[in-house]
Amino acid sequence: MAAVRLALANLPMPASPSDSVASAERAIVDAGAQRADVICFPECFLPGYRTAASPLPPPDAAFLERAWSAVAAAAGKANVAVVLGTERVTDGGLIPSALVVDRDGTILGFQDKVQIDPSEEGTYAPGSGRRVFQSGPLTFGVAICHEGWRYPETVRFAARHGAHVVFHPHFHTAEPGSYRPTTFAEPANTFHEKAALCRAAENTCFFATVNFASEGSPTTSAVVRPDGTVLAWQPYGQAGVLVVEIDLAEATGLLARRYKAV
Repeated sequence: MAAVRLALANLPMPASPSDSVASAERAIVDAGAQRADVICFPECFLPGYRTAASPLPPPDAAFLERAWSAVAAAAGKANVAVVLGTERVTDGGLIPSALVVDRDGTILGFQDKVQIDPSEEGTYAPGSGRRVFQSGPLTFGVAICHEGWRYPETVRFAARHGAHVVFHPHFHTAEPGSYRPTTFAEPANTFHEKAALCRAAENTCFFATVNFASEGSPTTSAVVRPDGTVLAWQPYGQAGVLVVEIDLAEATGLLARRYKAV
């Protein structure tokens, strides 16, 4: 089996929608320079994750279409596949999603967030359906934030359909007085990073979780091996593109395939 280089864009929240496009393009160039095969961005990196603390202009479908085209062009030029956290404007509401682009710049499609967090209701709407994507020898799925933390079925679906890696774009910032970790999955920290270890181990696949870089960040970007041990993580709150090489032969998906529905 092949070795594949994953890039995780652990970047600050963009200052504006236009900045999100420029930041994504720079990170794709960086990933290409580091010989990455695929780069993943945090949840709703484009145009930015919507919170009361970081207001954004109203959703703009035309802007998103232009931005997706620009990112696809950057992917093709750098020869790097892209998993870009974005929003999608639909008749059913504003859906958190991930745009997937192949290394030649071809748009492969979207994976919508199907399980939204209760705090997102009123801002975002859930999508529907799950799928996996293929880029060269790599098969991968996407589980976005809340659904990857709390709904193991979203990761198991991808692993049972041949995914070597499940990418996990998420948004997680510090709250007043919250614990500030320095190493991955510390016992005193919240459950989230322990869940990342579980998602990999219970499915015998790689799990690549990607957060924004922010002061006091309670989670960081990391790659977890199929045995549930952490392969590498980005220092907390430190902006950068983390590149990690994985061996696809380790991702057997054995435990995911052995699952028998009740």
